[in-house]
Amino acid sequence: MTETPTSDSPREAKRVGAGRRIAVPVSGGTLAEHFGHCEEFAIFHTDATGKEIDGVVMVPAPPHEPGVLPEWLRGLGVDVILAGGMGRRARDLFARHSIEVVTGARGEGARKLAEAYLSGSLQSGKNPCDH
Repeated sequence: MTETPTSDSPREAKRVGAGRRIAVPVSGGTLAEHFGHCEEFAIFHTDATGKEIDGVVMVPAPPHEPGVLPEWLRGLGVDVILAGGMGRRARDLFARHSIEVVTGARGEGARKLAEAYLSGSLQSGKNPCDH
């Protein structure tokens, strides 16, 4: 199942079904190196078991402003973010919104990253924004 929102509104991408939602920041069709400056988010829905992807929605990222993304992504029903780099303050904000953050993901396609996360085989390296 592939869904595309009909507008930029987070309401268009509300949870369908009982699975989890995994967000991957994307720029130029691949994982965005710096989370807060991505072009869009690939948001993967999982089945009820939380082990298989059963849909994806591509959602344009809102303008970059401090503190906006945690609330915006929580409004989309996101449970997990797979990122290349993300600073400590941003990770703390996501934790306050009960969103798990995995940093250090590398240049794979968004779907491959989400599948690796679900299978427990996601290889992550150093967080380039952890200074």
